[in-house]
Amino acid sequence: MKAGRILLWVGALAVVAGGALWAFRDGSARPDAGLTFETAVVDRGPVIARVTASGTLSALVTVQVGSQVSGRIASLGADFNSRVQKGDVIATLDPELLDAALAQAKANHVAARGELAAAQIKARDALRQVARNRELAARKLIATADLETLEANEAQARAAVEVARGRLAQAEAALGQAETNLGYATIVAPISGVVISRSVDVGQTVAASLQAPTLFAIAEDLGRMQVDTSVAEADIGRLFDRMAASFTVDAWPGERFEGTVRQIRFAPQTVQNVVTYNAVIDVANPDLKLRPGMTANVTFVAAERQSVLRVPNGALRFRPEADVLKRLQGGAGADPGAGAAVEPGSRTPGMRSVWVLRAGDRAERVDVRAGLSDGTRTEVLEGLSEGDVVVLDASAAAGASSAAPAAGRRRMGPPGPF
Repeated sequence: MKAGRILLWVGALAVVAGGALWAFRDGSARPDAGLTFETAVVDRGPVIARVTASGTLSALVTVQVGSQVSGRIASLGADFNSRVQKGDVIATLDPELLDAALAQAKANHVAARGELAAAQIKARDALRQVARNRELAARKLIATADLETLEANEAQARAAVEVARGRLAQAEAALGQAETNLGYATIVAPISGVVISRSVDVGQTVAASLQAPTLFAIAEDLGRMQVDTSVAEADIGRLFDRMAASFTVDAWPGERFEGTVRQIRFAPQTVQNVVTYNAVIDVANPDLKLRPGMTANVTFVAAERQSVLRVPNGALRFRPEADVLKRLQGGAGADPGAGAAVEPGSRTPGMRSVWVLRAGDRAERVDVRAGLSDGTRTEVLEGLSEGDVVVLDASAAAGASSAAPAAGRRRMGPPGPF
């Protein structure tokens, strides 16, 4: 019994030792044992770099029609969506007060003309008296002081003529202003187009004491419109004049409209410390589907590549945690702090790094030269081949390491296509 029990214990110890030896050899041969990966396959396809922005539609020319005189709206000749021609009467003001002002201006003008005529008669009479008394003074028939008094009166009469002329000019100006104001009581369309806004009704009083009140807004041609976009300062350098653009509006889901960049304005727009610039896009609107004020979601194609090798951007951003990096490097000479704090980019300018799964699920770090990016995938110029499997994320399996996985890291499945 004792001998059998001893043999049993010796056999158990041998099994444990053999298992430990097998685990040691397997772990040393596969430094990435105990890791799970999230992967993607390097494929070939298009990479299109886009710039997106939001904007507002408006007519190319929109005129705000106002009133230059105060008064009560007597009639309206246009309404919303009315088509008007240049010179059409679109509103009139009650002219009673303006007619009264014109009549008063005419009366003042007549009075000023009469004052001028009277002043001219007095001036001619004073001139005759001076001429007659100069002859008498020459013959010593009147005193010199009397002649001087007559000469002063004549000069005063001439000055009164000039004053009367000035008053007549003032009266003429006031008359012209009254006639002009009466003309402003009839409001006409300054351009041909479509009325897109009406701000008054019949009987409403408008006051133009400080600024001209807006009565109508007329869009010259809704068949040609523009989009004013707000492009972030980081993207504005990728745009240029006559660049193609496309956009969508909520009113027509699934339909994309095409346009062309007409102008990129230099004036910045700063809202909450965010700087944007206005890129103006011309767009045709033959069916009048687009309306002023609609919000446009604009896309600019900054660059485009067709049928190129591409890798998900997640592979370029992958940074192994310290315990994962140690396993990937075989556990020898690994820097415990070389995890997320180290950018996995190459040490060569213009190069970046990815981790590639090779045969036997072994991960290998590879330097690649990146090209164009569309925000999701990046063009690979060198370093990878089509079909290579790149690592997007990796984590240590539970119980595989004494170091606990970082909080919030996900358990990834086996390699699979992106």
